[in-house]
Amino acid sequence: MSLSKYTEKRNFDKTPEPGAKVDKSKGQLSFVVQRHKASHLHYDFRLEMEGVLKSWAVPKGPSLNPKDKRLAMMVEDHPYAYKDFKGIIPEGYGAGIVEIWDKGTYSTIEKAPSSAAAEIKLLAGLAAGNLKFTLHGKKLKGEFALVKLKGRGENQWLLIKHNDEFAIEEYDSEKETLATSPINKWLAENKEPQKKILPNKP
Repeated sequence: MSLSKYTEKRNFDKTPEPGAKVDKSKGQLSFVVQRHKASHLHYDFRLEMEGVLKSWAVPKGPSLNPKDKRLAMMVEDHPYAYKDFKGIIPEGYGAGIVEIWDKGTYSTIEKAPSSAAAEIKLLAGLAAGNLKFTLHGKKLKGEFALVKLKGRGENQWLLIKHNDEFAIEEYDSEKETLATSPINKWLAENKEPQKKILPNKP
């Protein structure tokens, strides 16, 4: 667990991103998925562990379809406060727009006696390259796994939905994004192609 790489890549005199501080939830562990329009549109999937957010870049976004095995590239740890970050990152590393696509809490698949016990089990799964968990979000619900690809380098994983009551046959994270989201407004203004997206909701 280290935030040194996070710090090295950023100029905090310019970026509104939070500083490199270790912190943690008082109750259940947190997760967040941030939609990020940088040089390429992608999703950042983050799980709280040891006071930081373990982070993966998911180019196609998470899916509720168990047949979709989404490539997830593990990146540097992010500070716990990053779970609430949204806004514009200025020129430099990660420059672009960040919006929160989904957030909530997460847990081990099998009930643990405490958050501390759950975290120990989750860290063991992370170290083994086979991390299984349950998401309690607004969009993402149910059981998932992050599985490390062997022989593909240190950072390549797959994000996979388990076949449970929340699984569906077809899923497109882009179509689950409001038309009025900051990134979609930018895409429309700059005439970049985008998929059919949800209409505005109150």
